[in-house]
Amino acid sequence: MSASSHPTFREALRFWLKLGLISFGGPSGQIAIMHTELVEKKKWIGEERFLHALNYCMLLPGPEATQLATYCGWLLHRTWGGIAAGVLFVLPSSLLLWLLSYVYVAFGQIAWIAAAFAGLKPAVTAIVFAAVWRIGQRTLKTGLLATLAAAAFVALFFFHAPFPAVVATAGAIGFVGGKFFPRWFPAPAMPTATINTAIIDDCATSAGHTRPSWSRACKVLAVSLALWWTPVLAAGLSQGWHSTLVQQGFFFSKAALVTFGGAYSVLPYVGQQAVETYSWLSTAQMLDGLGLAETTPGPLIMVLQFVGFLGGWHQPGTLSPLVAATLGAAMTTWTTFVPSFLFIFLGAPHIEQLRGVAWLNHTLSTVTAAIVGVILNLAVWFELHVFFLTQSAVDWFALAICATAFVAIQRFKVGVIAIIFASALLGVVRYGFGL
Repeated sequence: MSASSHPTFREALRFWLKLGLISFGGPSGQIAIMHTELVEKKKWIGEERFLHALNYCMLLPGPEATQLATYCGWLLHRTWGGIAAGVLFVLPSSLLLWLLSYVYVAFGQIAWIAAAFAGLKPAVTAIVFAAVWRIGQRTLKTGLLATLAAAAFVALFFFHAPFPAVVATAGAIGFVGGKFFPRWFPAPAMPTATINTAIIDDCATSAGHTRPSWSRACKVLAVSLALWWTPVLAAGLSQGWHSTLVQQGFFFSKAALVTFGGAYSVLPYVGQQAVETYSWLSTAQMLDGLGLAETTPGPLIMVLQFVGFLGGWHQPGTLSPLVAATLGAAMTTWTTFVPSFLFIFLGAPHIEQLRGVAWLNHTLSTVTAAIVGVILNLAVWFELHVFFLTQSAVDWFALAICATAFVAIQRFKVGVIAIIFASALLGVVRYGFGL
């Protein structure tokens, strides 16, 4: 079969907008949609080329599905293609989550709405446990990787080790261990010659814009850093350097550099700081935010926008709560996602030259193993706050919802959206019957 014709920029725009509107189910579902559309149906990108891009996006900090969309858009239509793909992947969920956040803070105290969120929380807990199970089955292929996952959980849960240190240590073990003990690690897949069935084929000659150069790297770095930090500096000059808006700009910029593994893995770090250090929201509200993010398309890490919205609402300074919340949401989203564009545009040309390199594959495998332990830590953290009304009293209704949702996801492959809405409905029913 021959490759289809190269898509026009307008055709690609329509696809990226469609993806942003239908990409429910978290990063796994979003990546599956992209693979089905880009590789199998449209044949815009070859199989090995797509998987190579995915593996390296998983190694980078930030939301891997967003970065993968940006990477593919860049391969197809250069820099503007990457910008369009990344922005359209994020924009629909950003607008919808802003609306849901406003409804939450304006009407969240209404009894039936509070009851709906009470039903959401155990469902979210089940989704996180399902993510641990799914990712663990796929990645923990050796005793070494399983041990690293367990060690990461113990370090985080019992010793409160810093999340970035856990990820960095795992990566170092993969790099050094792969060099001296390569038999402990699977060999990286090498590109193989195939029949040309895709526009950007696995063995096709690299296009000019995919080749690295120092002049291009310096330009990307300068423009990206200016775009990244200009809103933070503007907020500091207008609101003061100790304002909530500036604190959010610096904090979420830092979080963007350590968000290996996506939203599930960074939430314990963000949750602890946002709740305990900055008092932007409560633990219960953090859980509610994750439930809201699960109901929207786009990257799950959009839950951070909810954190920024509530931080501005609760600490508006001289602004009105709604204006402060809107600016906080915008600042959070901007500083969370702009670094991802920088990482792709700066690193993608080099990534294209490194297909099949062993040391990077080893590092990726150990970082991914640690992420399993990180997500398990998040699941247990949720469990302690959802199932225990006090230190001794268990919320059996919430536990039943969680168990049922977990079985529905794992055994019957029920979609996340159905789980979320059914659980919210059960919360309302529970309130209606006074249970």
